[in-house]
Formats: sequence, C-alpha cells, structure tokens
Amino acid sequence: MNILALFDGISAGQLALGNHVIDKYYASEIDEYAIKVTQNNFPKTIQLGNVEDWYFPEGIDIVIGGSPCQGFSFAGKQLNFDDPRSKLFFTFCNILEDIAPKYFLLENVVMKQEFQDIISERLGVKPIKINSALVSAQNRNRLYWTNIPFDIPEDRNIYLKDILLDNPDPKLNHTEKGLDYMDRQVSGGRTHWDFGHHSDCAKSKSACLTTSLAKGVPHNVLIDPNETIRKFDPVEAERLQTFPDNYTDCVSNTQRYKALGNSWTVDIIKEIFKNVRID
Repeated sequence: MNILALFDGISAGQLALGNHVIDKYYASEIDEYAIKVTQNNFPKTIQLGNVEDWYFPEGIDIVIGGSPCQGFSFAGKQLNFDDPRSKLFFTFCNILEDIAPKYFLLENVVMKQEFQDIISERLGVKPIKINSALVSAQNRNRLYWTNIPFDIPEDRNIYLKDILLDNPDPKLNHTEKGLDYMDRQVSGGRTHWDFGHHSDCAKSKSACLTTSLAKGVPHNVLIDPNETIRKFDPVEAERLQTFPDNYTDCVSNTQRYKALGNSWTVDIIKEIFKNVRID
C-alpha cells in the first residue's frame, strides 16, 4: 500500500495506519521540525518537500491531508478562499484528481457552511463532524471528508485525570497566581479562556489544543489546588492528541507544542482507517 500525505506535519496519518502494510509513505511537508519528528519515528518516510514543487509519484492507493486552515477557521480572520494558505485546498484537489487513488481523506476545522459546501462539492462527499473528546481528554471538533466507510467511535470516557503527569516540570508554572492572571492575558478581543482545576479532572476535558502553547499564551492551562497556573507538559499534550509519550521529544518544547497543535488526533484517524482495504 502506497500513501501520499499532503501537509503531513508529524505523520499522524502514518502512525494511525498501524497494522496496515505500508510499502511507501510519501510526505509533503515544509516545516523542518515537523519533518525531524517524522523521520525520527519513521525513518523510511519519503519526504517530497513543498506540495507545489514536485511531480506526483505513481501507484498511490490513498491520498490524505489536512490543508492549512487559517483562512477557514472561526478563530481566524475568515479570509476563506482568498487566503493563500486556504487556496492550498485546491492544490489538494488537483493532486487528488490527477492521482485518482482508491481512498482519500481531508481534515479541516469547523467552518462557515458556505465554505464547507464548496469543499464538499469539489470532493463529492459531505464531511462528518467528529469531536476528539470521544477518544481523548480534549475537546476538538473537526470535519472529515472521505470516501472510506467508517463509524463514529463510541465515547471512551477519557478525562484529564487519565492523561495528567504526577510530577510535571515546575518550569511550566506561571509565576503569577490567581484567576485575575487570566484576565490580564486577554488579547485580540479574546475574552474566554479554557482551564480546569485538578479537583475537577475526574470529568473534565481540555480545550482544543492549539499552537498558542508554543507562543506562551495560556489557552490550554491547568490550575492546581494551590491556584498555581501551568501549561500542559509536552507529554500531556501528546496524550491529548493520542500520540505515544515522547513521540515529539526530538525537538524543543516550543516546536513540540506547535507540531501537536497543528496535528490530527491519531485515534480518530485510526477509526477512519479501520475499513481501508487494498487488494
């Protein structure tokens, strides 16, 4: 089975394929740190570079990708298809049409219905909305366009208590204490922050993991019993995305947070791939 992963990131798709026999896995990615993580875990990955600069390999069975979402996201500027990053969706489509694989998968953020309809019309399928909270301790709603038949996974009842480290790095603590700290961090019109108390972790989920952790913005934080605010440890962030512990430890913490925030939730993709059959 030959896979072409566009905008591959840290190869969540390759990890999700698990027991499927992979003959060749081609990855298109330009972030040097994401590539380093992929090659550290899957050294046989064939890196192709920029999605717009190479010729298509032959004999591809599955094309997968999560094109950059900044132009679609409700959290972004809503530039939709005028954003050059969102135009890469059409690059995905052109490659998909040229290769004509048996299967395809496109993941993206929840977006305005008009944008969603354009994507659905081009791909010929409607998306399925899935919250990663079904398989992890993270609330992360995403849309999946695919011709692979699959069932939405049942709720595994995984909560923050199941993924938190007993002894996280104290360097992750913010020096200031108290909830007023959160108010002083509000910027860009954002007025809501998601956090959880350790005492509430029995039935708590984290907010959607984002790259903001890499920038020091406390979008995903915890407050311990002493009201000390801290970021998630990188291993905890990996667990929120259902990666193995230390999957990303070959790069700096900053790059780990960034890569994980940009990535797929592995166990959701595993569920989608369960019914892949290549003769």
